[in-house]
Amino acid sequence: MKKILAAMALITLCGCTDATGAKKALEGAGYSNIQMTGYSMFSCGQDDVYKTKFSATGPTGKQVTGAVCAGIFKGSTIRTD
Repeated sequence: MKKILAAMALITLCGCTDATGAKKALEGAGYSNIQMTGYSMFSCGQDDVYKTKFSATGPTGKQVTGAVCAGIFKGSTIRTD
């Protein structure tokens, strides 16, 4: 149990991204020309472990930037700037 808690604490403290999961979420929502641009420190909530910045063409054809936020026990949330 201590190892699991230590691993969760380590994941929470590191600047983690999940480019593969973020791209999958964006493609599923109709985004294209997706570019992952790194870690997004302030765009996501406290419970989100993965905070991945992106730029892409949105479903309406306009260029957008934002972050895909995800936690260990929840799905992904797309947040646009």
